[in-house]
Amino acid sequence: MTKKDKKTSFTRKPYTFKRVSENLYKVTETGGYYALVKRGGKQIRRSLKTTDKALAKRRLAELKQKASKLRTGKEHASITFEKYSERWIMAKEASLKSQTIRRMKDCLKGIKPYLGNNLIRNITYQDCERWLIGRGKELKASAYRQERQLMIGVLKAAERDGIILDNPATQLPNKKMPKIEIHVPNHDQFRSLIKQMRQADSRGIHGAYLVQLLAYSGMRLNEATNLMWSEIDLDRDCFTVTGGEYGTKNHDIRTVPLFPAMRELLARIRSAQTETHSDYVTPIKGARTLMANAAKKAGIPKFTHHSMRHYFCSNAIEVGIDFKVIAGWLGHKDGGILVAKTYGHLRDTHSFEMAKRMTQGADEVEPKNVVNISDKTA
Repeated sequence: MTKKDKKTSFTRKPYTFKRVSENLYKVTETGGYYALVKRGGKQIRRSLKTTDKALAKRRLAELKQKASKLRTGKEHASITFEKYSERWIMAKEASLKSQTIRRMKDCLKGIKPYLGNNLIRNITYQDCERWLIGRGKELKASAYRQERQLMIGVLKAAERDGIILDNPATQLPNKKMPKIEIHVPNHDQFRSLIKQMRQADSRGIHGAYLVQLLAYSGMRLNEATNLMWSEIDLDRDCFTVTGGEYGTKNHDIRTVPLFPAMRELLARIRSAQTETHSDYVTPIKGARTLMANAAKKAGIPKFTHHSMRHYFCSNAIEVGIDFKVIAGWLGHKDGGILVAKTYGHLRDTHSFEMAKRMTQGADEVEPKNVVNISDKTA
């Protein structure tokens, strides 16, 4: 092999790489193309995943452009995944709820044993795979997805900041979420639940009012428990959902029509407040235990606060309200897609009643000379 040949090719078992042009090499055995780029003294070798020379050159140009954005400063070279993640979460605190930040920090605790001390610029898919092998199996689907998403988010920011070239965490497989069976109370079950709750002490009465408020408004629990009397406009027949200190789920304030059942409920709650008037419609923050005890005594299934949101949606769908309108009431921004997907079910009893309206049949097209068998035998 001549001196010139040594400059234009190299061998890496089991393949031989032959130089085609600057930064571009071809595998003699397979015909595939590879890129070899240097940035800040670090060698970047990437398969261009093609045997087409023109396509390989285009992909090489894209890779060189990405590599040119890599930062070579000491600060970026020495920062670990743990330190960078903490800084990333801190930056998120200005726009996310405190409970979301707490969940992120919990996710980071699960990832730290596998990636925490790694220099973020050196993290590879194999490092992410260590987390997958060591922790992925023990996590439920929801926790797995949260930790995976945190890892992707942190490394995406590192890619944006020019610390890494690619985000290896995106290659991690996702876990399929189990299908959640939605339980919606029928009207009799709802009435039984409220009746049984009201038979308890004064807290039970407040709990019944809260459950009715959820069922008649479609609000989430946090939104309902933070609803203030000042946010209800009886003259305009509407109320404003702010979510209080923590805000709504999507951080948006929305104005919703004051539904007739909700208006009657508010009048009953107001008239029942004989002592000091509270700024809030309901004085309690939840009624989970009250609901569970009442359901057991009434001999009906156990329902949650969120079941009442399902109840509201189911009632709205049954009376023919458009999915897009319901989505606006609920605070969704997708134009009704989630409502159609999640709440598009109807109670079985209602579905069977609707099926009775499907009266079109064969008699519409049968010839007039056909004799009914039952008539002939009679």
